[in-house]
Amino acid sequence: MNRVSISVLAACGVLASFPATAADADLRALREEIAQMKKSYEQRIDALEQRLAQAETVRAPAPAAAPAPSTNRAGGFNPEIGLNLQGALTSTKLDPASWTLQGFVPPGEPDEIGPPRRRGFTAQETELTIAANVDPNFRGYLNLALTPDNTVELEEAYFQTLGLGAGFTLKGGRFLSGIGYNNERHPHVWDFADAPLAYTAFFGNKLTAEGLQLKWLAPTESWLEFGLEAGRDDGFPGGARNKGGSALGAAFARTGGDVGIAHNWRAGLSYVATDPGARAYDGVDGAGLNTRVTFAGKSRTAGADFVWKWAPNGNPAERNFKLQAEYFRRNETGSLGCAERDASGACGGAAGLSDSYRSSQSGYYLQGVWQFMPRWRLGYRYDKLDSGTTSLGPTLVSADLPQLASWKPLRNTVMLDYASSEFARLRLQFARDNSRGPGLADNQVWLQYVMSMGAHGAHRF
Repeated sequence: MNRVSISVLAACGVLASFPATAADADLRALREEIAQMKKSYEQRIDALEQRLAQAETVRAPAPAAAPAPSTNRAGGFNPEIGLNLQGALTSTKLDPASWTLQGFVPPGEPDEIGPPRRRGFTAQETELTIAANVDPNFRGYLNLALTPDNTVELEEAYFQTLGLGAGFTLKGGRFLSGIGYNNERHPHVWDFADAPLAYTAFFGNKLTAEGLQLKWLAPTESWLEFGLEAGRDDGFPGGARNKGGSALGAAFARTGGDVGIAHNWRAGLSYVATDPGARAYDGVDGAGLNTRVTFAGKSRTAGADFVWKWAPNGNPAERNFKLQAEYFRRNETGSLGCAERDASGACGGAAGLSDSYRSSQSGYYLQGVWQFMPRWRLGYRYDKLDSGTTSLGPTLVSADLPQLASWKPLRNTVMLDYASSEFARLRLQFARDNSRGPGLADNQVWLQYVMSMGAHGAHRF
């Protein structure tokens, strides 16, 4: 009503503004009528505004009282809980219990999921995750791994800042390192049933840190991220080091972007430095005697990774393709010690021998996964390692430690999987693996299931 009245008044005002051309009675009467209309409309508008103000005062709801603080504080904790189940029926030509990676210092019992550990059905690692915001500034995350050996391992337990500002994020506790591409990804999102050989050789399938991680997302148009990590690393490739300071240091940088609507990519560089004090493995010497081998020194690993993804019109639901590759090179220098546990032999019996040690080793993998129709994917992975040349001092020779004899492990893997949804996947995988050494090629068949329940966060790129 106000808008109409104002328009009428405006129109009337325009009419009233025209100068009189003749002082006749009709024109004066018209002006007087307009003036009365203006006055009448102004009074009516004032009256309506007063009635509106009174109505708003009467009907305005009273402000809600602040809720009383809850006495049941446990009721305010509403975490995200998820459970990932994995298992496989495996068949291998060679005994899985005797698997080893020729030419490389064994990482001990590989963490996560490595080559088949036994024939027949195996309940693989089960993951229980709990996550929640602590307050507006922090978030907490816990991941417990139930291993096939009926043990519970603390895989991750950390806090992470929310909204630190300026592109920075701080993480503290136990966490999967941000190096490489595959390292931060949990097994239930892997594209194959086992880890690439390069991760097995250089990180025991994954690199876990206990300490701090600082990441910075640069304020640029293209995605650009940097990260630094420092802390303790008692696991491979590190080892127990009873002294102050950081035993593990890592750095990474990565970038990526889109190419049109159908393509996107990511590339990164990483570096890991650790100084193991007593990294050890059990093996045999040249005489076949049981031997304990220890390494102390410096271990430095550099890596590069690249991922390319394609989906027609940017929609991966129907079809998509993912190309993924990583390369690592590790240099180690220090001292190597060995001692027989049974009798005197090449390693000097129980007293043992110690000598200088130097090695330069490398490895990479290249894999492609093609979703050729909804729910169905086909993948191929090529693994290649080079143990390089191991240099020992004059006291020990390579023949004393056959595990370290030079070799270039190679593995070809193909897989076909079906996902009834993003929470359930069945996979058939075959691998031809000659990583054990000359004349020890192994055929490995997997029939794997991966099931996810509960909270299921978005996967990384």
